[in-house]
Amino acid sequence: MATGTLRLATVSHKVPLALFLLLYIDVLRGQQYIIPLKTPLDCEPGEFFDISSLSCASCGANQRRSTTGLSCICQNGYQTLTTDKVSIDCQQCPADKPGVTRDGFGCIRCPGSLSEDGKCQCPDGNVLVERDINGTFLEEARCDACIGASPAFSVPNSSGNSCERCQASFIATSCTCKSPNILSGGLCIPPGSLSTNVNPSVNFAQLKSSVLSAWFVENLYSSSAACLAFSNLTACQALGNMCVMNMHSFSSVSTDACGLFNTIFRSRAALSSTQDISYWRATLPWLFYGDEPGLASRVLQTDPVPINFSFRGGKKNTDITLLAAVYNVRGEFLRWESVGENNLQLCPKPASKQAAAFSFGTAYQESCDLSVEELFGTHPEPLFYDVFLDLGGEETRKLLPLPTLVTNQQYSGRFINQESIKNWYLSRRILLVDMLSGREKSLSSRPKVIRVASSIKIKFQLVPRTQEGQVFPPLMTVTYTDVPITDLKTQTVSTTFAVEYKMEQKEAQIKTDTALGVMGGVAVLYALLKTVSWKRRIASPLIDATTMLKFLLFYAGDLANVFFAVTVGTGLYWLIFYKAQKFVSVLLPLPAQEERFVTYIGSAFALKAIQFLHKFFLQVSIDMFLIDWERPRSKSTRTVHAAGESKREIPPVSIWRTYFVANEWNEIQTIRKISPSFQIMAVLFFLEVLGFSNLALRDPLATLQRPSQAYTPSYSLILRYGVATSLWLCIGALQVIFFTVFHEHFVEDKIRQFVDLCSISNISVLLLSHRCYGYYIHGRSVHGHADTNMEEMNNNLKREAESLCGQRGLLPNTEIQTFQVSLTNRLRSQYDSIRDSLIRRNRPSRLIDASTASVSEPHYRAYHTMNHFLGSIIDHAHPDMDYIVKDKLMFERLIGMEFLEPSDRSIFYNDEAHSFSDVLFYGNEATLLIFDTLFFCVVDLGSQSFVLAAVLTYVQQMIFRILRNSLGRKNLVSKTLVDERFLI
Repeated sequence: MATGTLRLATVSHKVPLALFLLLYIDVLRGQQYIIPLKTPLDCEPGEFFDISSLSCASCGANQRRSTTGLSCICQNGYQTLTTDKVSIDCQQCPADKPGVTRDGFGCIRCPGSLSEDGKCQCPDGNVLVERDINGTFLEEARCDACIGASPAFSVPNSSGNSCERCQASFIATSCTCKSPNILSGGLCIPPGSLSTNVNPSVNFAQLKSSVLSAWFVENLYSSSAACLAFSNLTACQALGNMCVMNMHSFSSVSTDACGLFNTIFRSRAALSSTQDISYWRATLPWLFYGDEPGLASRVLQTDPVPINFSFRGGKKNTDITLLAAVYNVRGEFLRWESVGENNLQLCPKPASKQAAAFSFGTAYQESCDLSVEELFGTHPEPLFYDVFLDLGGEETRKLLPLPTLVTNQQYSGRFINQESIKNWYLSRRILLVDMLSGREKSLSSRPKVIRVASSIKIKFQLVPRTQEGQVFPPLMTVTYTDVPITDLKTQTVSTTFAVEYKMEQKEAQIKTDTALGVMGGVAVLYALLKTVSWKRRIASPLIDATTMLKFLLFYAGDLANVFFAVTVGTGLYWLIFYKAQKFVSVLLPLPAQEERFVTYIGSAFALKAIQFLHKFFLQVSIDMFLIDWERPRSKSTRTVHAAGESKREIPPVSIWRTYFVANEWNEIQTIRKISPSFQIMAVLFFLEVLGFSNLALRDPLATLQRPSQAYTPSYSLILRYGVATSLWLCIGALQVIFFTVFHEHFVEDKIRQFVDLCSISNISVLLLSHRCYGYYIHGRSVHGHADTNMEEMNNNLKREAESLCGQRGLLPNTEIQTFQVSLTNRLRSQYDSIRDSLIRRNRPSRLIDASTASVSEPHYRAYHTMNHFLGSIIDHAHPDMDYIVKDKLMFERLIGMEFLEPSDRSIFYNDEAHSFSDVLFYGNEATLLIFDTLFFCVVDLGSQSFVLAAVLTYVQQMIFRILRNSLGRKNLVSKTLVDERFLI
């Protein structure tokens, strides 16, 4: 029956229970478990902070919150009853035993009065006894007097529950510091030892304010007096720490921390020095090197460190071992500590990366932003470090002190360590975080200002001309930042730890400047030579403003080559000699020392850009004409009716051959000896994929691949430039060799093909890059006609291949078709007069029809006049404008200038090298390659991104290629009368 009843009950509640479960599941599914943020400070006076629920909970009856705020304790006059629960029970003490024992678990009668917290208290010099020797509570507490006289010399301890011997500085006959002695910091100071009028202020110079430090108020006088009067080692260390907390600064006030330290330092002059170091006086910490003029230079640049550093080989040594003697703020020695174990480096980085800071030759720098709130938890009190370089040693290890430069140090209000080295004051001890000296009212109050070592830099300087990897003593530079406390939860402070390596660069700079001066002088002479050659080629004897401008343009290009050669050589020098050296003999220039090198690169790029644009505009403005040698094949004529009259006219020759040659010329205007796209992709592949960019890192490793967890130093601009230029030039040179040796011989040679096309088309090309100088491509067909059918054309080519007809050369029985031409002034004047009639009339805007033929007839008559005139010149039909053909002298080819001036006859120089490509991109590959290299490097040095440099270089090449094609096409149309619509 019971079972049945239960089943019935279950069934009757089945539907509501299922509905409840569904609702409960939905609630759980949407629950986000959000709790309010509470801290012990948020709790009310009658509450404590429950660490289990992270919330405030109420204290029980007769209880109040403890000083920590994490528990409850009984109120005054109530004893604590032990229970097995988390909470406590409090019971009021009876009237006959109103006092509560110190531990709070008992009630007792007091021999005297009660304290504010309801406990018994004794007169000064007495200790309170509440328990018997076996731990049983006494019915009544008693006050036992400590005997301050001989032989006990005892006083109550800090807890007040037992007697202990009084401090040794007190008078030998009593533990009482009686006048005129001064009680300070638990010491009895004899009168006259030190003036009590000390200055406990801490100067925060960055904020232009000072703080009356509670720590200094409590400890400055006692520490300095104990150090002076008793030579107390801990007190002397504490005084030195306070001087460090005041940034080692000296002022006109001699009673501040550093002033008191200096007073004691001078008083120790008669005593012997410590460790045979004159700046390290007995019982005192070593804080300063001295104030003699030029001392810093002597300390840092006189005697090398007795360690040899090497990057490779059996004697490889790249380990920098630093040790630090660590002291707390009270002057107690804590330990010897290896530098690198999260001590001097405040940034929380992996140990593997922090260790890279102490590998010689690796430029190390790590920066981060630290939360001020976290610093409060990790650095409640400052620690002080005396840093040494471990020199090793077979029997005993030797230590070399690291000179320290505190940039915040002041001397009479001047930041002396921010001036030249001759004014530096070198020091020793440093701290990292100071949360103590900025507390004003009490040591438990929140500091008004904190001080953080925002920059620590260790600098190694290489001994000049060393071949054994010797360095001078490393200098540690420390910069502190003063942070006024406003909002702990949001405030941050930046900090940096760096290790850098310096080498004297004056000698290298002198050599570089000498190379630039010598090569720059040669560039001036070469530019003058080019200017003279240009004057001859334009047949102008006058030296005018145009001549000076031309000289400057030529000089810009030559000087750009000088800067480029010097910078590439410098980059390769550092890349090879730094990365491949065994014993350290050279170190990379610092970023500040690279500024002049970057200026040289910028100058090279700017000057090369001027040269490139100069050549670019010359190419799109050359004079050219296509000479058509084709003549009618028969004497037959046709009748043309015009104006009611019949007229017999010779049938015209086809214009399509001219259009065909013009199209081919238009296509080869921007061809190059390399593939620009492949060039960019190949360089980017080597740099980013194969890891050649890692060769530019500021470390001695020459490896291409680096582990992902390893520290990656910054890039050297000189090495980055050296790697980029060497790769760009090497790949470019290999492309030029490939295209010249293989592609042009076995695949396609567009320049030679153009010359062949001219011969097949019976078209010659005259190119005038200067007024009286240019190039001539002799395309006159050896068959007499080119306007023919396919069968005859094939027969002609076959006869030519079997040498059954004449050769293509301008002179009989020669193959030379290309020439450099130097024209007489008379010939050029005649050319100009005909050309002027060509360009005075506009070309038709659409294909010519019968209605416009009469209007354009003078225009085309001028074209035929030019064609006939140039053809007759080539055929020697004008004795007064004749020409001769000769070879250029080797020296003429070398310097690019003709010795003979064409006065009576023009000169055609045999040119088997096809120099007419100089008016194309093809013949200026060196200029283009250097310009692209510099453009790529300038963008990379500015952005530190090879990918961005590659993209922008490609965009730049596309823009100039489009401009060259567009402007070259317009010039071609303008100078040859080819309709632009036929250029495809």
